[in-house]
Amino acid sequence: MEQLAVTMAGEISLSQNPGGSMKKWREIFGVSQTELAEKLKISSSTISDYEGGRRKSPGIIVIKRLVETLLEIDETRGAKIRKQLEKDFSPKQEIFDTHEFTGPVKGKVFETAIAGQVLCNQARLKDLNVYGYTIIDSLKVILNVPVHEYMKLYGKTPERALIFQGVENGRSPLIAVKIGRFSTDMKPAIVVLHGVTKVDPLAIKISESEKIPLIVTNKPIADVISELKKYEV
Repeated sequence: MEQLAVTMAGEISLSQNPGGSMKKWREIFGVSQTELAEKLKISSSTISDYEGGRRKSPGIIVIKRLVETLLEIDETRGAKIRKQLEKDFSPKQEIFDTHEFTGPVKGKVFETAIAGQVLCNQARLKDLNVYGYTIIDSLKVILNVPVHEYMKLYGKTPERALIFQGVENGRSPLIAVKIGRFSTDMKPAIVVLHGVTKVDPLAIKISESEKIPLIVTNKPIADVISELKKYEV
């Protein structure tokens, strides 16, 4: 339960639309605004205001209570949603290799660490924080991972870099990210294409439209991991 709770809280607190994320999780667990409000001992209008963006984003304490309450309600119903989500959140280690940082790492620092070349949205790296990264076997994720399981790419938080290996031209990974966003309502902070020599213009166009910095690197993956390990948990 702990990993699921951390993932839920991380998505809400780091989301550009925390109210929308709150609503998404409430609806996933099939809990009404009234029931949630009663359990939290607040008014249902407060829940509505949070979800509608009419109230300032809740702090981490409120988010923690919200997540715990949704899980507690689900527990009284036989924990069906939790069990399904925990199964979905189990990482596929042969496809996903997730790493978490001890704290935020600036986008420019991350770019330097991996000896990257930025292809688009470079200005966004200046103020961007990255909280982890996932190394992905590009071919396996496209062929073997259903869209509804794309959330596994994001580890504990979507504010991370997705590093795609085995890339031919970058088109398929970026299409997968775009499709996955419609399924999970999440997108990565950075996309890295490892070992690619020529990037498909469509990959760059998708990154530009999604406002995701796109970086290429040919630094050996073992060296990338070694360099980033100093920031890890």
